[in-house]
Amino acid sequence: MRVLVAEDHRVLARTIAAGLRRQAMAVDVATSGDEAERMCQLTAYDVLILDRDMPVMTGDEVCTRLRELDDPPRILMLTAAGELMDKIYGLTTLGADDYLAKPFEFAELVARVRALSRRAPKPSPAVLRFGSISLDEARREVSVDGRLLELTPKEHAVLHLLLVAGGAPVPHDELVRTVWDEHLDPRTSAVRATVSRLRGKLGAPGLIAVDKGEGYRLCE
Repeated sequence: MRVLVAEDHRVLARTIAAGLRRQAMAVDVATSGDEAERMCQLTAYDVLILDRDMPVMTGDEVCTRLRELDDPPRILMLTAAGELMDKIYGLTTLGADDYLAKPFEFAELVARVRALSRRAPKPSPAVLRFGSISLDEARREVSVDGRLLELTPKEHAVLHLLLVAGGAPVPHDELVRTVWDEHLDPRTSAVRATVSRLRGKLGAPGLIAVDKGEGYRLCE
């Protein structure tokens, strides 16, 4: 899942981003409304966490402008105003998909982000399977031949993409774009190292093949 956190309070933005990355999400950060709009025009984010009180361009303006895109992100509006009429205005007039008043519990934020991502077209099934591999997204459990594995968030996210592809190759650039974030150097060995560790945990290196020039794919 690719998420953009648009929040001008830099400490809060970094805290939210770090927490979401621990949930196997790729997260970018914008600290002004115009920056958030520009980033959404350049990158297909699944979810935008948007503070309503943003500098340069307000969250209200950003929300309205993004609704003009052909494929806008799902928008979770954050605001210090928790009155019922504020929520109704955000959800109806502005076109936000969800609304969360500050202060909030982080667990609730994560649950709302995941719920929004499931509203996207063609949602993934709750349990993904390929050969002996099974990934239960609701329980965040991965198993091979019934044996539970302990994966890092990045390993989990890489495996999720490979399972969704169903044996088709997933390009290196797509893994970087979806699993990591804008700050990852595309020349880094992070993808290769993560795939190598994942192969080891799966117990069969041959389960993930490298197609030269095409990317990584799962094999029976």
